[in-house]
Amino acid sequence: MTDMLWIGRVSSGAAAAVGAAGFFLWLANSFVYTTKIGAEVTISQSLGSGEGHMALRYARHALVVAIIMGVIYGLSIFTFSPNLVAFFRLGDEAVNGNMEMYLRIIAPGMLFAFLNPTYSGMYNGSGLSRIPFIANAIGLVINIILDPLLIYGIGPFPRMEVRGAAYATLISQGVVTVIFYLYSRTSKSPFRDMLKGFVPDKALFARIFKIGVPVSAQSGLFALFAMILARIAGGWGPLGVAVQSVGAQIEAISWMTASGFSTALSSFVGQNFGARNFKRIRLGYYRTLGITMSFGLVTSLLFIVFGETIFGWFIPEPQAMVEGGLYLRILGYSQVLMILEITTSGAFNGMGKTMPPSITGIVLNGLRIPMAFGLSAMMGLSGVWWSITISSWLKGIVLFIWFAIILLKLPIVRERYSLPQRLFFHIIPNRTRQQFFDGCCK
Repeated sequence: MTDMLWIGRVSSGAAAAVGAAGFFLWLANSFVYTTKIGAEVTISQSLGSGEGHMALRYARHALVVAIIMGVIYGLSIFTFSPNLVAFFRLGDEAVNGNMEMYLRIIAPGMLFAFLNPTYSGMYNGSGLSRIPFIANAIGLVINIILDPLLIYGIGPFPRMEVRGAAYATLISQGVVTVIFYLYSRTSKSPFRDMLKGFVPDKALFARIFKIGVPVSAQSGLFALFAMILARIAGGWGPLGVAVQSVGAQIEAISWMTASGFSTALSSFVGQNFGARNFKRIRLGYYRTLGITMSFGLVTSLLFIVFGETIFGWFIPEPQAMVEGGLYLRILGYSQVLMILEITTSGAFNGMGKTMPPSITGIVLNGLRIPMAFGLSAMMGLSGVWWSITISSWLKGIVLFIWFAIILLKLPIVRERYSLPQRLFFHIIPNRTRQQFFDGCCK
């Protein structure tokens, strides 16, 4: 998003190049869900069942897989960058050249792109979410500082435009990896000497893949579907791709916030599932929904009412502002149900049931492609955006009903209260109720 904020002011063509290349970063993030979610769930469930030594072993195996995948993906990006650029058929040589250059610069950073989320998953699964927050926040601040310096050539730096955005991303991600590595060697970290004496265990690898692959497949296909939508939008020229890629980065304010709560909920549910405390799972899920969906309502309001103004902060070109404002307005109608889907996915993941969100996501995200072709034929470019919103509605509704059915089947002991007691619980504040019960018990 920071890259887009600065590169969009260079030109919509530069934004299209970085945005199109960003889809392959998105694809990398999808693959890394294998180790991120695999580590989160296996570590949280191991700790919940009192098996701390197994948590460390799962962390080691997840880190090894992340290193191997990061190296392979980085080499692939560097080698096949011309073919990847050709996929979008943008028809603009300057945009294509910038996109290929961007991909080759960030290719070595794919190792960082796979390690950082895996480290985050390890600490999140341990309930230590403050560590990845600090590490990633430092990387973000560095990226925010480097972007204008390298893109526009401020001070001693040369003006590099698209190359500058790529180098800023590469450097900031590398710094985050170094922070994680250094912290893991301190006495405060539960993951000291991670690879010392590492002995591969097929069973541990298998469980990480069993839990992580469905989520990775869902996210990977989601990224591929988004790339196909970008190709459809490319029929309206580079502007269509720029609108989608920049609009998606703006929308990330909403879905990344929901993903953060989803990660916290996954760890919470995983530990309580390991401890067989099903009542807390239900309470944690519904209370998390209350927080995230409130945020979704605010985001919807901002996108629907101020979409054009918000998009203009990124690409201040009149035509781009009109099309971008339309994108945000249409996507604004889906924010609440999109957040419902993301939050519910976290609850499913915490239980180790990663298949329901994956099935729902793959089927209904795949539905976007025929809908985009059909709706765009009738409505133009806005039809592509409506295909995204409609599928988000369907995903949120289906996944919520699915999880509600699972909650009903859990052996949760429900207290039976009289009508006066229920009114007491709903009307009187929590602290007052607790004081009442404390006084009764003395």
